[in-house]
Amino acid sequence: MPTFSVAGNVSRMLFCCIIALLGVLTARSTGWAGTGSHWVGTWYAAPQLVETGNNPPAPGLANNTLRQIVRISIGGDSLRVRFSNEFSTAAVTFQTVHIALSKGAGSIDTTSDRALTFGGKSGVTIAGGGALTSDPIAFTVLPRTDLAITIAYGTSPAGITGHPGSRTTSYILTGNVVAKGDVAGAVTTDHWYNIQGIDVLAPSSAACVAILGNSITDGRGSTTNGQNRWPDVMSVSLLADSATWNVGVINTGIGGNCVLSGGLGPTGVSRFDRDILGQQGVRWVIVFEGVNDIGAVNSSRAATATATSLIAAYQQFVTKAHANGSKIYGATIMPFNGNGYFNQYSEQCRSTVNQWIRTAGNFDACIDFDHVMRDPADTTRMFLPAYQNDGLHPDTVGYKLMGGSVDHALFTDAAPTGMRDTKGGSPGSFILSQNYPNPFNPVTTISYGIGVRTNVSLVVFDSLGRRIADLDRGMKEPGRYTVRFDGAGYPTGFYVYRLTADGYTGSRSMLLLK
Repeated sequence: MPTFSVAGNVSRMLFCCIIALLGVLTARSTGWAGTGSHWVGTWYAAPQLVETGNNPPAPGLANNTLRQIVRISIGGDSLRVRFSNEFSTAAVTFQTVHIALSKGAGSIDTTSDRALTFGGKSGVTIAGGGALTSDPIAFTVLPRTDLAITIAYGTSPAGITGHPGSRTTSYILTGNVVAKGDVAGAVTTDHWYNIQGIDVLAPSSAACVAILGNSITDGRGSTTNGQNRWPDVMSVSLLADSATWNVGVINTGIGGNCVLSGGLGPTGVSRFDRDILGQQGVRWVIVFEGVNDIGAVNSSRAATATATSLIAAYQQFVTKAHANGSKIYGATIMPFNGNGYFNQYSEQCRSTVNQWIRTAGNFDACIDFDHVMRDPADTTRMFLPAYQNDGLHPDTVGYKLMGGSVDHALFTDAAPTGMRDTKGGSPGSFILSQNYPNPFNPVTTISYGIGVRTNVSLVVFDSLGRRIADLDRGMKEPGRYTVRFDGAGYPTGFYVYRLTADGYTGSRSMLLLK
């Protein structure tokens, strides 16, 4: 049975081992161990018809081999892979498909290489408009493992189903070389084709959160092969928390996607059932989509009509999620002044939509990304340096802030706040973000935001509750602040940092891993 092995970064391996141990200890302490297991989504790429400009480069897929790399969120002891040909009009044929642990740069750990089967057969044809799931195989993987899915194609249609915004390099090799250890001589392309998802057999306590989004969720502005989109950052943060170590994160973002009509790919309304409710083990839903609909607004009448239609769509999502037994959270639309989308009417529409998202009782909770990312001096803009020059998409700094700001209590039985652990203070006045990187060695960055002029204290405690560092203290003006914690003089372990300000107390845990 293949198991997780080192693929380059030793600190990542240690992180995964600690998470696995954490899971075992948590399961034992809560009675989860031995209570069975079920399928849970751990990775997903929302399928669409690939635009001609994003089709595979020569030599193409037909009668050639394609190796694609994905990073899962949670682990399990068995897995199965989902494939899609839903947006193609002709059939696609796989001669054989393999899965293996990735060693980086397209290479695989050949000792882990396994052939997938489909109804017991190595080859399969997926009709145009169709999709299928491989037979389950025993294949133990730990969280945040990179897997290589290698397909030896037979026929491939001209119109290809895939996911253009992979932000991950794929490798095309001539002929059927599905078991090859390296990718010497490969042609590269930063897109995914035909792969749709991976489910793992995980403890009965495990579940996943599915995120409906556009290019901001899909990761435009993140680092190619860096796996640092905001859902990735959130996943790492959840894994490092003993209360949320078994929560899978499913990213269904599509670049240029709209909720209502137009845009790229199937609309949010049309794909909600498949991409969100169709996930295995989905217990929570995040809706963070609407900016591309709002960006088309250019009159007061259109602002009212679009806001009304978006709210109606959100209400439909809420009804469907609740009928599915899932909680659903709304994320506010971030500011975009500085982008061509911005005008007084689109801003009016954004404000109306955000007010509805924030109103208690509409969604089960609000994740206020607008509050996290806006410039206190001009709330129609994102603050520098957390966005690209287009004024719409965050960069890696912004994605760290977004992913680190989501309240872990949303994914536990605790009462969630959406963005913060507030005990007093004005609602929305304070934000304490998850440190990044996390785990870290030896330096990490902690960000916090305050909405009023007040005295603040930011302190670090060790696992025994001993105060070991004062990171920030004194009177602060409204704004966002960033401090560094250097753990060079401290041992590996969990630490807690706590912010107090004007009656507010917020705390988060972090993992120093040497």
